[in-house]
Amino acid sequence: MKIEEEIKQSKFINEFQKAHINVLFTAAYLNQNVACILKPHNISWQQFNILRILRGMGEEPATIKILTERMIDKMSNASRLVEKLKQKGLVERRTCEHDRRRVDIVITQKGLDLLTQTSEEIDQTFHQQQMALSEEEALQLNVLLDKMRG
Repeated sequence: MKIEEEIKQSKFINEFQKAHINVLFTAAYLNQNVACILKPHNISWQQFNILRILRGMGEEPATIKILTERMIDKMSNASRLVEKLKQKGLVERRTCEHDRRRVDIVITQKGLDLLTQTSEEIDQTFHQQQMALSEEEALQLNVLLDKMRG
């Protein structure tokens, strides 16, 4: 559905404004879909993002600083999110052997299992929804979005 129909606005100042609104609307739409998939698993998409970062680090532990740098939502409180994940048994905090002031964060097997399950659900949902895009169009979209961020 066109953005004009979605937000019931027929006129925009220019195509740049329309594109800006369209990107924001689409991001919110995608976030809502992911949130609906994650809700039964009792995690937010920000917590999901932290689990993905930790999985991507392999055996290397992360610090709060590393997580904050790599998170999609830079405004999220990584310390609070890690604490919630720790309470759920999805991550562990460990004191660094080399620097007692540093706290390392690692994903647990329970966290990996949850991440695998939720990732599959998200991939299936988005694969079905995004079939309107060809792989070439997805590549072009990625190039344009990267260009927008400079």
